[in-house]
Amino acid sequence: MDIWQTTQDAVQLLFSGDMALWGIVGVSFSVSLLAITLVLIPALLIAFALAYSKFPGRWLLLSLFNTCQSIPTVVIGLLLYMMLSRAGPLGDWQMLFTQRAMILGQMIVCFPILVSMMHAAFQNSDRRAWETALTLGASLPRALLSLMWECRFPLFAAIIAAFSRIITEVGCSMMVGGNILNTTRNIPTAIALESSKGAFAQGVALGMVLLILALGLNFLLSFARGKAHLRTN
Repeated sequence: MDIWQTTQDAVQLLFSGDMALWGIVGVSFSVSLLAITLVLIPALLIAFALAYSKFPGRWLLLSLFNTCQSIPTVVIGLLLYMMLSRAGPLGDWQMLFTQRAMILGQMIVCFPILVSMMHAAFQNSDRRAWETALTLGASLPRALLSLMWECRFPLFAAIIAAFSRIITEVGCSMMVGGNILNTTRNIPTAIALESSKGAFAQGVALGMVLLILALGLNFLLSFARGKAHLRTN
């Protein structure tokens, strides 16, 4: 394999408007963005409750969320496959090998990551922001928004980490999506398939998309942090 030639072919694919390649990118982004959007607010509220409330079993719940982060995505995919197959308890939903199944799987993958990292953000925040907002007569939602603004950068970092996790995972998407062209084939499953066939150009091109995404998100976070630091000085 000529690495230089493969890279040239990959760049050409990116800028030639190849419909197959950009269709795969579109499936990846639409599925992953919808998955993280659906769990973002519930994860935020649970993380806040774990950080600012005291109730029996709180640390057990937190330990459970921390443990769930380390479950391999292929195991999550296998469990979902058994649940959604025709012989499974959710077989009547007819979700297997659809984007809805992929979204459900990615929601399960990113939810504990969001809860754990957002809990850490709230835990390390200044409680006086929350207490001051309540003292000044702010409603609970408005006080929560004030607190979120105080720890916006670690919260944003949690979202980036969770999104990066689901848009690059291959095990769950392969198991419940089936890697069907133009329907459930996303970036990671396409890279795995094309590489196994020896067609490395498309795999490298899709890898470049993920690399550009990672660099862009981290640059955005660093830029926002730097801008906020300049304002406070």
